[in-house]
Amino acid sequence: MGVDQLSRTFSALADPTRRAILAKLMSGEATVKDLAAPFAISLPAISKHLQVLEKAGLISRGREAQWRPARLKATALAPAADWIDDYRRFWEKSFDALEHHLTSEMKGTTDD
Repeated sequence: MGVDQLSRTFSALADPTRRAILAKLMSGEATVKDLAAPFAISLPAISKHLQVLEKAGLISRGREAQWRPARLKATALAPAADWIDDYRRFWEKSFDALEHHLTSEMKGTTDD
């Protein structure tokens, strides 16, 4: 059984280091060395994180001489954002219904 794209995306986003890498890439492309700078982990460890992000389709990696700059592919986050947005709308509707119920109850108790 294969892993669907949404699962790959959320799996990649589950790690705080990978989320920090994506945040850094929002400023533009960066090398492994640039991305590793704020972390107390090795370059090979950062490279493994980049592989996970690349397999999830969240980044792309180029080739410029000996450099392999990474760049964010923000459009790959759209399906995850859409999925989350469905639940946001559900909760907003539920909270609106609760607010209406509580407001109705408050009005009902003050009219006595």
